[in-house]
Amino acid sequence: MVKRLYEPAEESDGTRILIDGLWPLGVRKAAWPNGSWRPDLAPSRELRDWYRHDLERFDEFERRYLAELESSDGIDEVLAIDGQVTLVTTTRDVETSHAAVLRNYLERRKT
Repeated sequence: MVKRLYEPAEESDGTRILIDGLWPLGVRKAAWPNGSWRPDLAPSRELRDWYRHDLERFDEFERRYLAELESSDGIDEVLAIDGQVTLVTTTRDVETSHAAVLRNYLERRKT
């Protein structure tokens, strides 16, 4: 599951993991338990700067980001979490963001 940071947390969210590469302004780090911010799961700064939510680039962004995820040690750690995991992002358009790509990638890896 993916949620925007600004949506209220719910008990059904299970483990909430912030997956943005930059810490969101106005959010206290103390509000997030240790280990629940995973900037290592975000796209590289170079890829993020290249994409800039240009929807014409989404397919290529997805391909490049999936290649980055293949070499990420953090994927196995997230897959090892028991129960529901909710990926949290500040991105406005979740379905054309790294959050949706990561969600789909994790779902494929679980099966």
